[in-house]
Amino acid sequence: MKKIPSFTINHEELLPGIYVSRKDSVGNDTITTFDIRMKAPNREPALHPGALHTIEHLAATYLRNDEEWKDRIVYWGPMGCLTGNYLLVRGNFESKDIVELMKRTFQFVADFEGDIPGAAPKDCGNWLLHDLPMARWEAKRYLNTLCNIKEENLVYPQN
Repeated sequence: MKKIPSFTINHEELLPGIYVSRKDSVGNDTITTFDIRMKAPNREPALHPGALHTIEHLAATYLRNDEEWKDRIVYWGPMGCLTGNYLLVRGNFESKDIVELMKRTFQFVADFEGDIPGAAPKDCGNWLLHDLPMARWEAKRYLNTLCNIKEENLVYPQN
């Protein structure tokens, strides 16, 4: 079988950042998939599943309510490797186009207090797997990356 493009990225040099993973045509629209990489793969501990699950709930809720972007958000969800998330957006965008949106999103997660949206048995398939304190900690850490983002954190490393 042919290796899929996401497995051809050099994960040994990949840094936390925002990357365009792919662009797909769907009808007359372009769907841009972003790699929201929170951890340096294989070089630092992955995100705890409870923290990542909470980040998923909070970020998805925030993004789908953001006045500027809500009509373009297709999907937000965790990576299986537990090092970040994928964001799918309707439109042809580059990493630099969503830096401010990601700053707002992760500030929301970092500051969040109260009941996690959708974290009830009737709303979520694994409602007990949440960790708000750790989600807030990881969001603050990633927010620091976003506030100091450099070009190498916006373009995938070459193999």
